[in-house]
Amino acid sequence: MEIKKTVLSKEQIQARVTELGQEITSDYGDKKLVMLGVLNGAFIFTADLCRAVDLELEIDFIRVASYGNATHSSGTIRLSKPSEIDLKGKHVLLVEDIIDTGHTLAWLTSHFAEMGAESVKICALINKHERREVEVQVDYSGFSIDQGYLVGYGLDCAEIHRNLPQVYSLAD
Repeated sequence: MEIKKTVLSKEQIQARVTELGQEITSDYGDKKLVMLGVLNGAFIFTADLCRAVDLELEIDFIRVASYGNATHSSGTIRLSKPSEIDLKGKHVLLVEDIIDTGHTLAWLTSHFAEMGAESVKICALINKHERREVEVQVDYSGFSIDQGYLVGYGLDCAEIHRNLPQVYSLAD
């Protein structure tokens, strides 16, 4: 698949990341915040976002796996790389590159709440509603984009294009 057009420029992304960092700084104040980036897609967004947050915070990454074949998930979700931080009594901010169906983030929110997190909120670079199957509360949304297959700034197509500095749509 080839790149069709730029959807979000570097400047748009950086401006919004700065705004999100200010919102998070204001909302969390003196709370014990743990920022959990969801690998692989959110690693670039998480790195930029944590530098835009003016608070003492802990940062870790998690990886989620769902069973099934390459085109269809069975719906069973597990943490293949859990957080190494004790989350009990802390405020967890899940950082995701894109929210599509909502299944993974709904499961993660419930999982970390059951583990004793004081609160669990979601920050997503892209909130994509067109394929939403499970409603999730996105507390910090970078951009709402509903159409197209997106790559760049961490987003991939078969593990390719994550390193692009902007977000692009792919041609069909």
